[in-house]
Amino acid sequence: MNVKEEMIECKNVNSTTPLSDTSPHIRKILIAGYQSMSPQQKLKQVNELTKAVQQLALARIRKQYGMISEREQRLRLASLWLDRKTMIRVFNWDPSVEGY
Repeated sequence: MNVKEEMIECKNVNSTTPLSDTSPHIRKILIAGYQSMSPQQKLKQVNELTKAVQQLALARIRKQYGMISEREQRLRLASLWLDRKTMIRVFNWDPSVEGY
């Protein structure tokens, strides 16, 4: 799929405005950059973005819950990704009881 086709696909059905906030020119550059990356480079990029998202989530948890233990911070973070049954089975921690 080329950049033009992707932009058409990103458009809202009832609108002519693309949903993306990236200009077509910059989007083309980004796609070319991604295409030139090795699988290892792509995996590293995804890993770094995942860590950044987790750090933002931890910052929100710390702000919301204040002084809680490192363990509780990690449990609350895990509960954002894992379902309730898994949290109970693996960590013996029920997000419904403890709060998210």
